[in-house]
Amino acid sequence: MVSLICTLQDHRDDVNWCAFSATLLATCSADKTLRIYHTRDFSEVSYSPLSGHGYGVHCCCFSACGQYLASCSTDGSTVVWSTVTGEIEAVLEHPGRSPVRVCAFSPDSSHLVSGASDGTLALWDFTTKTLDRIKPVDDVTMVACSFTPCGQMFMTGSTYGDLRLWDLSMNQLHAEKDTHDMGVSCCCFGPKILSGGGAVEFRLASCGQDSTLKIWIVSRSSTGGCKMQQIHSLTGQSAPVLSCSFSADGQLLVSGLWKAPSVFRQMVRDNGGPSEQVGGDEGLVCRSQLNVKISVDKTVTVYDASRGALLYTLNQHKRYVTACAFSPTAPLFATGSMDKTVNIWRVEERPGGHVEPATSSHEGGKLPGHSRLLVSDWSEEDVGAWLREEGLEALVETFKANNIDGVELIGLTKESLCSELNIESVGLRSKVLRKVEELKAGCVCTGVPDEFLCPITRELMMDPVIAADGYSYERAAIESWIATKNRSSPMTNLPLQTTLLTPNRTLKMAIGRWRTSQ
Repeated sequence: MVSLICTLQDHRDDVNWCAFSATLLATCSADKTLRIYHTRDFSEVSYSPLSGHGYGVHCCCFSACGQYLASCSTDGSTVVWSTVTGEIEAVLEHPGRSPVRVCAFSPDSSHLVSGASDGTLALWDFTTKTLDRIKPVDDVTMVACSFTPCGQMFMTGSTYGDLRLWDLSMNQLHAEKDTHDMGVSCCCFGPKILSGGGAVEFRLASCGQDSTLKIWIVSRSSTGGCKMQQIHSLTGQSAPVLSCSFSADGQLLVSGLWKAPSVFRQMVRDNGGPSEQVGGDEGLVCRSQLNVKISVDKTVTVYDASRGALLYTLNQHKRYVTACAFSPTAPLFATGSMDKTVNIWRVEERPGGHVEPATSSHEGGKLPGHSRLLVSDWSEEDVGAWLREEGLEALVETFKANNIDGVELIGLTKESLCSELNIESVGLRSKVLRKVEELKAGCVCTGVPDEFLCPITRELMMDPVIAADGYSYERAAIESWIATKNRSSPMTNLPLQTTLLTPNRTLKMAIGRWRTSQ
């Protein structure tokens, strides 16, 4: 049996990654934050959310002891957090400041690897938080990384479709070419060290844009030679598979699928751009004896991987599933989605039969429910309603007397609160500013179609333009990016052939119609 035990609803944008330690669950999001929960009851810890990245957070992982959490972002950094205090322990700036797509701890936490969009791998000495070695790989974007359970080697995957095995001196031990057509999305080693035929063997899972999930045996002989042998290729997915991860006992494997919304692909075609643009995500969960897939219809399906037989179908997420991970200490797995939620599922020991979705037992925080989703459109009455919802009733009359509407609200500063609104209490001013910042961070989250958000700022686009990479951005955001990022694409990190920006009028009209309907 598989049952849903709770739903977490705290993130204000797509959930990109989930990770468990023995006692905590971490999730990260395009909303630039990480959220941390106790696994005993999935209540949020006191210091959550963690805010330290300038752009969306792609990946997060715990150290073996669980005392540290690493996260990486488009801002070109990997941040190390204390899970005791929530404070930043170190900021590891990736060489070249290219967007960092993946990070992974070694099993003993002595090393941390980060992989970037420009193809560089950085190996960090985690004890000293210093860069140990760097290795460039030409013409690829690093999107996947996993250490062997012995900690002496690690595998990387790239958008070029190759899997490469490295030692801690950054020597390439083996390269498996074209493992996934159109690129690898993720790879992960199982936790067990096997032996056979005079060689040490490891089980590896990989997935990619070719809609397949593959299982390999990676072996290293006593003479140092390495080879890979594919033992399974699961091709039942109808969309690219984004992620995969083994459970601590090696029985469970998690992965995710992607599918672009047809409405957005049509918008790009209408404006003369390429026929594809990244949109929604979907997911898959697998088990070496149980294989769990999240399909293009937003369902989680469970398979016996040895036979490929369907065991369960789970329905809960409202949009595509983007992330999943298993607990190392309990029969639980988490799935994250573009619906901004994280579902926690329990796997019973005896599988069998169809599982209907359970009712969630916990809900995280929600945005205030106003008739207008855009704060800039709020009236003075909306602002008053928001103040009451946030426990700031004492300020309603003050704000009303000063004609504070949505535009004025998001423009408030410490100085204006003190000198213009005559709010003398330092604590009250700080609370107002904190609530306003939270509101600004989440104002475009709930209900806004993902295709209306700028990939750089994750905010609703007012002046969308199509760049040479075929993606649409807010004009000011992409102009700033081009000026500071050496004319590279924010989505692919490849050079832009031209800096010419074409207005996306179809998208702008669609956004206008959506705003009018709210």
